[in-house]
Amino acid sequence: MAEREIKELVKEKYGKAALRVTSSGSSCCGGASSRGECDPITSNLYASGETAALPAEAVAASLGCGNPTALAELKPGETVLDLGSGGGIDVLLSARRVGPTGRAYGLDMTDEMLALARENQRKAGVENVEFLKGEIEQIPLPDATVDVIISNCVINLSADKDRVLAEAFRVLKPGGRLAVSDIVVRGEVPVEIRRSVELWMGCVAGALEDAEYRAKLAKAGFEAIEVEPTRVYRVEDARELLAGSGIDADAIASQVEGKFMSAFVRARKPAA
Repeated sequence: MAEREIKELVKEKYGKAALRVTSSGSSCCGGASSRGECDPITSNLYASGETAALPAEAVAASLGCGNPTALAELKPGETVLDLGSGGGIDVLLSARRVGPTGRAYGLDMTDEMLALARENQRKAGVENVEFLKGEIEQIPLPDATVDVIISNCVINLSADKDRVLAEAFRVLKPGGRLAVSDIVVRGEVPVEIRRSVELWMGCVAGALEDAEYRAKLAKAGFEAIEVEPTRVYRVEDARELLAGSGIDADAIASQVEGKFMSAFVRARKPAA
């Protein structure tokens, strides 16, 4: 699929997910989620204590595959950028961690998600947050302005990951950190999955192999690269993910056993 076509499909799907939360207050992981069904990638990622002070709509709109704010070791006073910020859950959590002397940016290309995120910011009463409209392949911030970049199962949705990582490198300050949750693959994946539009939306078909992820980060200039699996998906998980995608889940499930996993990806921009 062409890059622009993928982008428009992603925008449409996530726009509908935001409207579903806005209109009904129900989770994006409800009956007709943007992934097709409530799935093991998006479930049980945040401790109740973390989200208790957030608007319910911010939690309901979460479509990530991890909790990068818990693993990024954010410090008071830092500036954080969330690539593909959706309803704003990770931005609002980051704002709390960096405190009033820090700042948290959220970047999203979907008008409906941006509107939802800004409303969630208003409800939360958080001032050290700004939501920006734009694409992760062209970040609307100057060079060397961000201490930490986070992202939650969004980089896989891009058809040009090299450009995303190059842009991330550009806006990070020297010594700045990349700390993202994403889906990675270990081993060969059936071509049917790569071609499935619905799985592009669920950030499975766009997943990089872990070695390729490392290579692309190194190409962009990053160092101290780590890819740490946080949740490995088994046959039963795959059957759920493939439901409704037009793929014979029983035929494919055995071929994806243990190959897809959520991972925490860390890297650093050289200080020099």
